[in-house]
Amino acid sequence: MTVAPKRPAPMALAAHFPERTQEEWRDLVAGVVNKGRPEDQHLSGDDAVASMRSHLEGGLDIEPLYTKASDPVPLGVPGAMPFTRGRAVRDADVPWDVRQVHDDPDAPTTRKLVLGDLENGVTSVWLHVGADGLAPADVAEALADVQLDLAPVVVSSWDAQAAAADALYAVLSGSRASSGNLGHDPLGAAARTGSALDLTPLADAIRRLADHGEIRAITVDTRVHADAGATVTDEVAFALATGVAYLRHLEAEGIDVTEAFRHIEFRVSASADQFLTAAALRALRRAWARIGERVGVHEKSRGAFTHAVTSARMFTRDDAWTNILRSTLATFGASLGGADAITVLPFDTVSGLPTPFSRRIARNTQILLAEESNVARVTDPAGGSWYVETLTDDLAKAAWATFQEIEAAGGMADALASDLVAQRISAAVVERDRALATRATPITGVSTFPLGGEKPLERAPRVELVLGANAVVPHRDSTIFEALRDRSAAYATKHGHAPRVTVPTLNVPRAADRRIDAVNLLTVAGIDAVEAEGGSGAALDGTDKGYEGVAKDMDVVAFLSALLDEMGAPA
Repeated sequence: MTVAPKRPAPMALAAHFPERTQEEWRDLVAGVVNKGRPEDQHLSGDDAVASMRSHLEGGLDIEPLYTKASDPVPLGVPGAMPFTRGRAVRDADVPWDVRQVHDDPDAPTTRKLVLGDLENGVTSVWLHVGADGLAPADVAEALADVQLDLAPVVVSSWDAQAAAADALYAVLSGSRASSGNLGHDPLGAAARTGSALDLTPLADAIRRLADHGEIRAITVDTRVHADAGATVTDEVAFALATGVAYLRHLEAEGIDVTEAFRHIEFRVSASADQFLTAAALRALRRAWARIGERVGVHEKSRGAFTHAVTSARMFTRDDAWTNILRSTLATFGASLGGADAITVLPFDTVSGLPTPFSRRIARNTQILLAEESNVARVTDPAGGSWYVETLTDDLAKAAWATFQEIEAAGGMADALASDLVAQRISAAVVERDRALATRATPITGVSTFPLGGEKPLERAPRVELVLGANAVVPHRDSTIFEALRDRSAAYATKHGHAPRVTVPTLNVPRAADRRIDAVNLLTVAGIDAVEAEGGSGAALDGTDKGYEGVAKDMDVVAFLSALLDEMGAPA
């Protein structure tokens, strides 16, 4: 008789460390937190842990330590309920659709840029059509060099959705194309432009695509809300509510719910908070799959197709090169979250139409991550992380609660009409601007470590949309600081130099470090700091009212605005 060799016991990396309880850990935390505190102000273990807890927008709490749950929820697998881990197992060779956007109104230029993208790693084309992009009549010319059976094409528009969809359909229907998206999103268009809501094109769009493979008709584009200031939890909730509104309408128009479900794609924002971005994509898929289950969609068809776009709200006009770093983090987060398509906005997007160089940097950002970082070789690489799983669960629950609130108010159309959506966005903007103004939420290169003497990027301007009174208007995070820079620039135009403030080096401890802090603070507003007399009637003198009085929780926007007022800078 043959005896099988005995297998060695699996190695436990923590085998030589003693087990610790949560109570022991809390006591250790208290010991660290209470160092330097007067004895009568010592915190208990629970209070010490609470002092280390941080908070994200949308009511999400971040614990200082995550451990395995006592009764963990099964993770599931990609391509099956609840679709948290992805719509399907990732293809390591083509992990996601590298999709770049084109909004240059000049058709020959766009045609050249589209071909250049496809020849250098981009796998699909996104045309933005309308007054702020390409004319519908120019869609065919822009796509003249595209092999439509190989490269999917999608369109978007805020003010000309029907014309954009018709233009793309005319191109695709005469080809062997089997994938793409006509870009219908009437709720998004109504929100962005303030125009009347018109759902009538949706059903006909689906019917005419009956024999056109995987070409979809609808894109739920929540960037309209995210760019205006919505929290991530609200963005997911708005996506769900919009999708359900379309399902209801299409069902009433006689479209089978499974067919309607298949035609809906989600376009969402990806921020520099990589784990929050990943959790949002995972939570969106989970919640949308739950909706599919409730309305009777077959399980294999419940996975949401997600298109992540680097957040325009996080992009800065000043020190625009830092946008490359933000985009890298956002792309990494979108990859972790299992996005099916990713778009990286060029770093100079805020300044106007991007250059070929900035477009190259944008597409290579995600190509490098896909092909060199190895993150693309694993499906749901963050799956099983106690932090990511908890964050996904918390975000899904918070978004679902807001979704139910919208449904109770009559659905997404009524929530837009009643200003429920606008009120939630406005509240988020007020809270966020307060954190930005105090630099509790820093913006590198703008509110912290600003670049002095910077010259604005010169780019061809975009055409602005004509908006109605109820339009949801984009609101970038950095605008409150850029307004200060603009005042200093106007002062320089009038006086021949930037505003100047005297900041002497005092004979006090850490004087040089303190002066550097003061200089950085002034540079945020484009104000030059001078060592000796020569300021514009203002000085920071190191007193409680000077640069020593700039507290960490101080509203630096108000402080710098008052300083510019004192110097007579134009408002």
